[in-house]
Amino acid sequence: MHLILALLAALAAVPASAERLTLDRIYADPALSGPGVRNVRVSPDGERVTFLRGRADNQFQLDLWEYNMKDKTTHRLVDSKKLVPLENLSLEEKARRERARTASLSGIISYSWSPDGKQILVPIAGDLYLVDVANPDNARKVASGNVGDPKISPKGRYVSFVRDQNLYVIDLSTGKERQLTLDGKGTIHNGEAEFVAQEEMGQRTGYYWAPDDSAIAYKRYDEAPVPVARRFEIFADRTEVIDQRYPAAGDPNVLVDLMIVDPASGAQKQVDLGPEKDIYLVRADWSADGKNLVYQRQSRDQKRLDLVAVDAASLAQRTLLTETSKTWVSIHDDLKFLKNRPAFIWASERSGRNHLYLFDLNGTLLHPITKGEWGVDNILAVDEDAGKVYIASNKDAVTDKQTYALNLDGSNADKPVRITKLDGMHDTSFARNGKIFVDTFSDPKTPPQVSIRKADGTMVEWLEHNEMNASHPYAKYMADHLPTEFGSIKAHDGQTLYYSMIKPANFNPAKRYPVFLFVYGGPHSQQVIRGWGNLFKQYMAQQGFVVFTLDNRGSSRRERAFTDVIYGELGKHEVEDQLTGVDWLAKQSFVDPKRVGVFGWSYGGFMTLRLLEAGSSKIAMGVSVAPVTDWALYDTHYTEQFMGATPKSNPEAYKQSGVFAHLDGLKSPLLLVHGMADDNVLFTNSTRLIDSLVNRNVRFELMTYPGAKHGISSRTGQRHVYGMIEAFFKKNLGGTGAK
Repeated sequence: MHLILALLAALAAVPASAERLTLDRIYADPALSGPGVRNVRVSPDGERVTFLRGRADNQFQLDLWEYNMKDKTTHRLVDSKKLVPLENLSLEEKARRERARTASLSGIISYSWSPDGKQILVPIAGDLYLVDVANPDNARKVASGNVGDPKISPKGRYVSFVRDQNLYVIDLSTGKERQLTLDGKGTIHNGEAEFVAQEEMGQRTGYYWAPDDSAIAYKRYDEAPVPVARRFEIFADRTEVIDQRYPAAGDPNVLVDLMIVDPASGAQKQVDLGPEKDIYLVRADWSADGKNLVYQRQSRDQKRLDLVAVDAASLAQRTLLTETSKTWVSIHDDLKFLKNRPAFIWASERSGRNHLYLFDLNGTLLHPITKGEWGVDNILAVDEDAGKVYIASNKDAVTDKQTYALNLDGSNADKPVRITKLDGMHDTSFARNGKIFVDTFSDPKTPPQVSIRKADGTMVEWLEHNEMNASHPYAKYMADHLPTEFGSIKAHDGQTLYYSMIKPANFNPAKRYPVFLFVYGGPHSQQVIRGWGNLFKQYMAQQGFVVFTLDNRGSSRRERAFTDVIYGELGKHEVEDQLTGVDWLAKQSFVDPKRVGVFGWSYGGFMTLRLLEAGSSKIAMGVSVAPVTDWALYDTHYTEQFMGATPKSNPEAYKQSGVFAHLDGLKSPLLLVHGMADDNVLFTNSTRLIDSLVNRNVRFELMTYPGAKHGISSRTGQRHVYGMIEAFFKKNLGGTGAK
């Protein structure tokens, strides 16, 4: 559901000369934010740091690069164009990339290290290559034919992948390929995550290696019960009819099994997931010794989650722990089994905030590892020898992300040691042994800078300094760059709402300016962060708008009292908070309260419509892109998680949470935008809205994009849609700048 906007802003010192920022330049090469890096990995032997980087002539075409720790050199390791000069992606791969929000990327978008640090597995355009890091020019193709989700096994004996809905392995000692499952076809899938698992549960895989290479646990699902949504994907030159298995709220989900297969013999076992079949299999993992498969089973209503251990030999089961909630139990990836003692780390929101706990293998709580009036984002690394756990957290500021160290024994659970020092956003990737990490740092004045550091935060070397000097792509635009301000206001119930604001160019506090209100507003998302800003927001501020963003109740990285407010009535409290922000803006001497416009995409598109319905007297216009208009049209896991019901069990809640019950309040000008091949928020959401507006004789403007999915992710599409947004704001707010 999340929408990742296309590009990030660049901020830093003022250069000697300047040019005005334009939309054409934002969507051109090279990237204005500088030579960024993605998918950073420290090799298992600690000798290299690898990463993906866009090409100078196409920032979205990614190659594999390395930094050598010994000779301190950086160079391109694998040229994606040499591996595959012209990519031709399958429909399955395009769908996977849409789910993973990588649809705009090409070239090498993922890779994995062999356990000995000598080889890298590189998938590209359905083919699979093994790259010897000592001789990368002689990459060896090991599989082809729409290969998905490839992995090197933990001990390095096998390469595994999914092809045509079946699971395969290649024995690297012999080169022999073995098909482990045979029934994958039609509605039967092996080793894959189903649609809602990919889209809403963060599942990027459907199979899991035992740590000793002895077995693979995999998901087998049958999507026959899921209704078929017949939709049209309208392209510029053709129309394709797609029969998509799409489980809308209240519909049947897939039938799921958990299997164990021996990669050497192909022998299969089935794990009993319990008598209730209408469940979610949200995660699976293995104990450190490989003797126990551990899976997470979530109830359909998402109020219960069981962590269950299965003896891999006998299939005997025991429930290690159970999480319950009056609203929903959040799912996560923070289950870590220790190697040096029979225990595991588990994240839980049982205290009202997300914290870490240590349990023994019987599920007995030993002690909390973290506690306090703050929350853990995720585990970054565990160094058992040093007795340390490294985490990302918002402890020092909700709008920041820092890296902290804690003692595994819980002795400093409420006093974590901050490792990253500069205020702002730190995304860190640790080596497996926890001894070094790669830190990607940014703040509103610093473009993303990537450094290699010791576990205590000590600098080792720059991976990408990305200094804002005369040669930086953004340097010529810095003279006109505008700062981002941060603050907070109170919601109706007294909770704190954080906002960011960019005041317009040539700001004069004695004059009044129009407002560009950017809204997302949905759960699992935080927009107000002290990190690298969004270039389109910067552009709109330079066009004379006050650019304002507020994180309403329900947004992420907050305590459960803040998020749970939205349960059972999507839109109500989120709209209240955004209107509280609009009211606050109207009291500012520099804001023209008659010239406030709102723009949002996806959940933000839904919020735009609800805001216009509830506040057309305060909001002069809106742009809604790819909106959900009726939650009965959106998928099961996401919708039922927050609605707490199905359309059949509580039709009134769905009616009031949707757009159509409130349409009479929509009085302000509207621009509605949607991709005509959207397989996430189906185009039906907009066609139903179009019909309702026509029946009410409500005039509006419409822009549809042939062949575009949910993100309208092509570069030309992005350039066009943001140009449309700019033009609509300028037309309806009576010009820009101060009055």
